[in-house]
Amino acid sequence: MPSVVKINVLTVPDEQREVLEKRFASRAGSVEGSDGFEWFELLRPVEGTDQYLVYTRWRSEEDFQNWMATSMRGSHGGAQGEGGERPKPAASGSTLWSFEVVQQAAPTE
Repeated sequence: MPSVVKINVLTVPDEQREVLEKRFASRAGSVEGSDGFEWFELLRPVEGTDQYLVYTRWRSEEDFQNWMATSMRGSHGGAQGEGGERPKPAASGSTLWSFEVVQQAAPTE
């Protein structure tokens, strides 16, 4: 069974970039222990776009869906700001791309 890759494309205005990166830094460890989780990367745009890519790789679609139904809700929806309010989202838009891994390569030693 091939691994699956989920790429969340986040549109982030310039003034919210630091906020987004700090929020991801503070969530460190929230997905790593999930069953079927294989990899995470937050990719910052260098030029020509305001879209960050959140790359995750999972053993299976079922593992990703299980995480979505349980752990993800807590790590993404539970943050509270001052006064008990949820902080404003750093991204102004989000799209989820889904892929199956059909080929891969690693450096040769």
